[in-house]
Amino acid sequence: MPLSKKTRIKICGITRLEDLRAVVDAGADALGFVFYPPSPRYLNPEAAASLVAAMPPFVTSVGLFVNASMEELQAVIKLAPIQSLQFHGDESAQECHRLASAVNRPFIRAFRVKPDTSAADLLECEAEYKAASPLFQGLLLDTFVDSFGGSGKVFDWSLIPKELAPRVVLSGGLSVQNATDAVVGVRPFAVDISSGVELSKGVKDAAKVRAFVQAVRLANSMPDNQN
Repeated sequence: MPLSKKTRIKICGITRLEDLRAVVDAGADALGFVFYPPSPRYLNPEAAASLVAAMPPFVTSVGLFVNASMEELQAVIKLAPIQSLQFHGDESAQECHRLASAVNRPFIRAFRVKPDTSAADLLECEAEYKAASPLFQGLLLDTFVDSFGGSGKVFDWSLIPKELAPRVVLSGGLSVQNATDAVVGVRPFAVDISSGVELSKGVKDAAKVRAFVQAVRLANSMPDNQN
């Protein structure tokens, strides 16, 4: 029975240099920075610039945006040259392409999964964004809530079609306790966590980060569920 491919790990909502270092030391593949002012994890471009400058090679910086204007996006990139974009608002496929093209960055699109979301809905959304932009890299699946940004809540992972799972970023309600089951059950390309590894909003718990990374690595070493 072959083992699965490695599921990548993104830790989102980095606001402090000490957290950045702890997350990198724990082995995360990507770090997320939130550029959505209503969020308690919001970073202004100047603060983000100092954190991005401290990142080592081969760890990806990702900026989370919600309905940002082109001018706002360009201002962030000018000061903090993040490597990838994550759109979490009401942006259409065409708008995501227009924004990403303006700053020449690849992007991920958040899809907020509702109880009545179907596998066909997810495949249709992916196809729409692929057709709209060569800069589209994949969907991030999170739980629908009446606000933008991360939900911190789990959705029904069985909704994710098997053919799509290896290309998605799984988010929403992940924790040290459920990370191994999530990865073994879904086999996503990556997992994305923020509140599940925090002491308080915007302040990471280094021990939880290490434990989360270890839980995902454990899943990477296990065979797929055959159910």
